[in-house]
Amino acid sequence: MAPDAITAGVRPDYLPEKFWDGAKGEARVEALARSYAELEKKLGTGAGVPADPSGYRIESRDEVIVADPEVNALLHKAGFSQAQAQIVYDLAAERLLPMIGEIAARFEADGQTERLARQFGGEEKWREVSRQIAAWGRANLPQSAFGALAGTYEGVVAMHRMMISGEPGLLRGETAGGTPTEAELEGFMRDPRYWRDHEPGIVARVVEGFKRLYPG
Repeated sequence: MAPDAITAGVRPDYLPEKFWDGAKGEARVEALARSYAELEKKLGTGAGVPADPSGYRIESRDEVIVADPEVNALLHKAGFSQAQAQIVYDLAAERLLPMIGEIAARFEADGQTERLARQFGGEEKWREVSRQIAAWGRANLPQSAFGALAGTYEGVVAMHRMMISGEPGLLRGETAGGTPTEAELEGFMRDPRYWRDHEPGIVARVVEGFKRLYPG
């Protein structure tokens, strides 16, 4: 086709029909320019990348991991698409949260251990007492009760008091005089307010309950 065919009202082979105005016999220059600008934008930022960081629509899988403007800005600067940004947040919820929880638990355990060492007169004495308490607890308490008590400072102190009282074991099922049953105490220990939050009121009820079941 001759180079001047477009001026003669004939669509050139290289020009898609959507950019040709047959009635006027000329190219739709404005539509062609818009299409080119959109293509250039996609090639420059990557397909699926929002125009700015606020354009990310992150679906949170956990109430702790939520969309963060600073993180989104970094993702946008790196050219992350919507799908790629979502994967980053999903991985944070799936992998980082358990790690954070484990680290927090270690810090909590370290703090409990320091308190117990001070309670029993130093690390060396605490190591010896802890072995005695563990042996006594496994021999005299239900596994669930021992596990729950061994996880807190208050629970360990309560077991030590029960151990030195010299009683043979828990008085199972006793309810006289308002004394809670073993099942009731285990119910308290399964309450997140006891094993996770260590609410003083709940912990005190458990400790006092064991003291009543196991008077010194």
